[in-house]
Amino acid sequence: MSERESMPYDVVIVGAGPAGLSAAIRLKQRAAEQGADLSVCVLEKGSEVGAHILSGAVIDPRSLDELIPDWKEKGCPLAEVPVTDNQHWILSKTGKFAVPHFITPGFMHNKGTYTGSLGNLCRWLAGQAEELGVEIFPGFAAAEILFDESGAVKGVATGDMGVARDGTHKPDYTPGLELHAKYTFFSEGVRGHLSKEIIRLFDLAKDSQPQVYGLGIKELWDIAPEQHVPGRVIHTQGWPLNQTAGSNGGGFLYHQAGGQVALGFVTWLSYTNPYLSPFQEMQRWKTHPEIAAILKGGKRVSYGARAISDGGLQSLPKLTFPGGVLVGDSAGFLNVPRIKGTHTAMKSGMMAAEAAVEAILSQRQNDELTAYPEAFDRSWVKAELSTVRNVVPLVEKFGEMFGAGLANATMWLESWGIKMPFTMKHHANHKTLWRKDQVKPIDYPKPDGVLTFDRLSSVFLSNTNHEEDQPVHLTLKDPNVPVEYDLPLYDEPAQRYCPAGVYEIVGVEEGDPKFVINAQNCVHCKTCDIKDPTQNINWVVPEGGGGPNYPNM
Repeated sequence: MSERESMPYDVVIVGAGPAGLSAAIRLKQRAAEQGADLSVCVLEKGSEVGAHILSGAVIDPRSLDELIPDWKEKGCPLAEVPVTDNQHWILSKTGKFAVPHFITPGFMHNKGTYTGSLGNLCRWLAGQAEELGVEIFPGFAAAEILFDESGAVKGVATGDMGVARDGTHKPDYTPGLELHAKYTFFSEGVRGHLSKEIIRLFDLAKDSQPQVYGLGIKELWDIAPEQHVPGRVIHTQGWPLNQTAGSNGGGFLYHQAGGQVALGFVTWLSYTNPYLSPFQEMQRWKTHPEIAAILKGGKRVSYGARAISDGGLQSLPKLTFPGGVLVGDSAGFLNVPRIKGTHTAMKSGMMAAEAAVEAILSQRQNDELTAYPEAFDRSWVKAELSTVRNVVPLVEKFGEMFGAGLANATMWLESWGIKMPFTMKHHANHKTLWRKDQVKPIDYPKPDGVLTFDRLSSVFLSNTNHEEDQPVHLTLKDPNVPVEYDLPLYDEPAQRYCPAGVYEIVGVEEGDPKFVINAQNCVHCKTCDIKDPTQNINWVVPEGGGGPNYPNM
């Protein structure tokens, strides 16, 4: 007999991101329209709603307009800064070429969008959900999937609290709680640890391409007033990644409220050189004269990192399974060339919620919500993702300049209704690394502490904290692989792809190398789980409330 208590709900939602919160709100709205009430619970592993939310962000309000039409009147923080100026730069080492608007399709121009903190938007959405009666539990991490006798998902269990690193129970030990549901929504974001298990157990990806990813590294800066232009949005491609074999990506710089800019850099995790460091590429990008001029006299105030799903339409897994659904970035609805996924994630949650309301009010439970993928097939979300489905593979296949030109041409043709007769394939990111003897090491400049910084001082600004005496949540399937395989072949790339300094090799000079995991530094970006060449690192959830605490990110 389990020592865990259980609580029944109509719907349990794992993750209080934009998809999960939109689903929760829509569940309550649709049920109320039919004179019914559903019990809805949202679990959030962060210490508060928004604590783990990281995005650029420039947000298309299309789904928000559908979900809460009077969102501006209700004081939504997104309304503070509409985008007023959109620029796209192609960088060389010292100069730039500003791409004229007429070259790119209209949907790339950010007309009618807003820039601000996605974390703050989620905090506001949580308030709207709670007003409708949704129960939200921050600091409770869903750690286990629960199944009924037929094998259908019947809910989740939260992780035990007060477990020591050696597995023993500390004096404050509290067992996890089981939350049973007629339907369970997995809205954990990119590479969610339970979503990954759901996809494996139900073989949801058997008919799709491998999901591929980028690593987004972001900073907030207070900048000089004369440099700040509220609503100005800048995207860059080219330098520095075009100087490094096998890498693609780009930068962003958004002028937001309060004299701040949100800036960051995305490195596609398809890169081939194991010496590449996405963190240091981001720091180097800031030294470009055009970027450095904007930041001159400013001060960095926050830092964070998060993987993003780049696979698009062809990498979407099956969205349903007995007893539940995948929504938002747990499935991967990002529109990569637009660098926008909030509106598509929100709409996915809304479509799943509408399917669940219909099922529950029809006295069904724990079956497949087939109305959700059917709604997706008819939706503007699928049409939008279809238009851009070949962009990432074209750039990866043909390079930063020629590939981008081809991608732009296909977007124009698709937007005119001329559908390309092909959909290109992806290759899993962990399979792309070359051996260290096939590449040249990359010489990164030392940080100056003014414009560029090291990883540990950056992690400090993310307010990351984990209870030190708990089981390490970065687990190794085979503890010998990092030193015996990854080190001789790839010079152990975890030392460089992690943006938080979690992984180290020590003792090399003494002839006794050891792989060290500094789990307390982890910002939950999931890059290790994605890029590790042998898939030996498995990210599992730590105690609830641990990890970063992002303010205004």
